[in-house]
Amino acid sequence: MTATRVDEDVIRRLPKAVLHDHLDGGLRPATLVDLAAEVGHTLPTTDPDELAAWYVEAAGSGDLVRYIATFEHTLAVLQTREGLRRVAEEYVLDLAADGVVYGEVRYAPELNVRGGLAMGEVVAAVQEGLSTGMAKAAAAGTPVRVGTLLCGMRMFDRVREAAELAVAYRDAGVVGFDIAGAEDGFPAADHLDAFEMLRGESVPFTIHAGEAHGLPSIHQAVQVCGAQRIGHGVRITEDIVDGKLGRLASWVRDRRIALEMCPTSNLQTGCATSIAEHPISTLKELGFRVTLNTDNRLVSGTTMTREMTLLVEQAGWTVEDLRAVTLNAVKSAFIPFDERRALIEDVVLPGYASAL
Repeated sequence: MTATRVDEDVIRRLPKAVLHDHLDGGLRPATLVDLAAEVGHTLPTTDPDELAAWYVEAAGSGDLVRYIATFEHTLAVLQTREGLRRVAEEYVLDLAADGVVYGEVRYAPELNVRGGLAMGEVVAAVQEGLSTGMAKAAAAGTPVRVGTLLCGMRMFDRVREAAELAVAYRDAGVVGFDIAGAEDGFPAADHLDAFEMLRGESVPFTIHAGEAHGLPSIHQAVQVCGAQRIGHGVRITEDIVDGKLGRLASWVRDRRIALEMCPTSNLQTGCATSIAEHPISTLKELGFRVTLNTDNRLVSGTTMTREMTLLVEQAGWTVEDLRAVTLNAVKSAFIPFDERRALIEDVVLPGYASAL
């Protein structure tokens, strides 16, 4: 089946997997309005449709720092147990409605303590909401498995604390760890002690790298810190000339280190110029383990269905391409091998076959 014959309705039915999606970047606009009213926070507008449009416009400046600044409003309403539970539950239901069968949601609990919650209480509240959402999705006939990645903010000093929480909650829904925040000037190796501790405890982790900063950030994430996946990683192309891979690019490809790529988000932050020319297509053809992700659904005004549709319409992707990146994502998920294999054999492959 060619790309031109795949419409959005077909894509919506396809099973999907998302590895890079931030909880505080994916609120429903109406929920943000409700919660802001409850806590007395002033938004740019209280009309949900206008608020959704404001987010996309504000985040489309081509500046990663300004993009991150849009989180001021979502974080303001995620400082209570009730707000965290509601947003986490709705997060799961929104994934299920989009055809996602496996998702990993990430957030930094240190950003949710302004209302007096301890970081552990934040994690417990989010896990409660996720569990409720998964139960409701399963009851509705659209089951989705959601694991949590706890983030440390690389420019602050609580990364080790967040990593220790990932260890503490690894049997309660937390499947891995990440560091996020501004890359340039805040090297991942500053937090090497946290990554060494995680390796010692057998907790997998990914690292945001190769987005706002180039090859040195990817090298450090992989070779110094030992990341199993790379968040974004679009600038790995700087180590590829006329199709020939440099040593770092070869290492990433040959060892199947997954690239968590987010096309729409990368356009907003200036890491790519168009969907048609986004590095994800070239890297896929070169054999990298690329995965397709939303990053922040509210901020980017996107869904997995939309990301897939854009690649089909603007980059010539086929159903086989969509299946390949979905399989890549499940293969690289931070859950046990038998669970990954079951998802592939029992859900993803049959789902693609039946949808077509």
